Amino acid sequence: MELLTIILLVIIVLLTYLLLKKEKVLGIKTETKDNNDQIKVVENKDYRKNIYDLLNYIPEGIIILDKGKKILFSNNSANKLFQIKLDENISGFLRNPDLLSSIDKSFEGNNISDLEIEIRNQAVQRLNITIYLDQNNLFFDEVCCVLFIRDLTEFHKFQQLKSDFVANVSHELRTPLQSIKMGLETFENNSDLKKNSEVTNLLPVMSSQSERMENLIRDLLSLSKIELQEHIRPTHEIDLIELIDYVIKTYEKIISKNNISIKFNKTDNFKIIGDRDKLIEIFTNLIDNSIKYSDKNKEITITAKKDGGFNTVSVADQGIGIPKESIHRITERFFTVDPSKSRSVGGTGLGLAIVKHLVSQHRAEMDINSVENKGTTIDIKFNPL
Repeated sequence: MELLTIILLVIIVLLTYLLLKKEKVLGIKTETKDNNDQIKVVENKDYRKNIYDLLNYIPEGIIILDKGKKILFSNNSANKLFQIKLDENISGFLRNPDLLSSIDKSFEGNNISDLEIEIRNQAVQRLNITIYLDQNNLFFDEVCCVLFIRDLTEFHKFQQLKSDFVANVSHELRTPLQSIKMGLETFENNSDLKKNSEVTNLLPVMSSQSERMENLIRDLLSLSKIELQEHIRPTHEIDLIELIDYVIKTYEKIISKNNISIKFNKTDNFKIIGDRDKLIEIFTNLIDNSIKYSDKNKEITITAKKDGGFNTVSVADQGIGIPKESIHRITERFFTVDPSKSRSVGGTGLGLAIVKHLVSQHRAEMDINSVENKGTTIDIKFNPL
């Protein structure tokens, strides 16, 4: 979204610059010299009309404000979104403290600011707004602020509908699944049934599949909840070193059982703003994946380091790796490189999809590098405290 907006800004600025330069096309304000070296000023006030006509063709809503937040211009797309009157204050229909504060900061020199807001007028609207400060008088003969507005309401409604559906279905499946598991446990404890070879062969398979279904339902519910809360920024101070130590300790028995070692390279002063439970879920999924897809007697290396202004945590394993052509799809829900391997280790295909959304909620970045049959390294780059 932000990249698209920046591209549009560049196009508008370039087109405006060309319009300002093309005297023979528009005859706008230009300086020339006559035979007596006298400077003549040629001005055509219609040149800005061409700019406004151009803005009216842009599908994003565009509103231009003066320093007092009064509306100087709004394009057709913005007029469809709101009932706009020129010279009215934008706070009359976009009452959002973050937006109004960002506009003030823009006039103070912060050129581009991107934010997502929720407006509750007659109906709830979800908007993504990018703010651009025009200091070159491209649009008016004064410094003004340009808002690029994208209406994300329908997109978020669809996302919520999808998440609600998944959550409701998953919740309804839990009760019958628990009954099935209890029945299987009863069969497993029945000595008479164990004498039947067919039952003896089927019970482990049925138990394994019911456990996999339980994991799938758990992950679906988790993912559904995460998607609904992804726009909410965490607010707590978190010591990542202490948190990762905690996650590693929860895997001590599994690590020992699989003859896998974990090496944790630590660093000092490694704090971020985050949500403890969700950060635990991030590193639980990453470590769990590394264990599941690594052979015995292998090592998992976790490294906390300061890197280019980020607090970066790298989780590197010596597992089966990911083919190069599949790396870009690995965070898709239900995508697995080797479905049979995933089923055998109890994978649901949702672990990295969950991680991706939680990383996004923390306004962090995730990089995945992998070599098939050699291992995978996942870097999570957090903004430091």
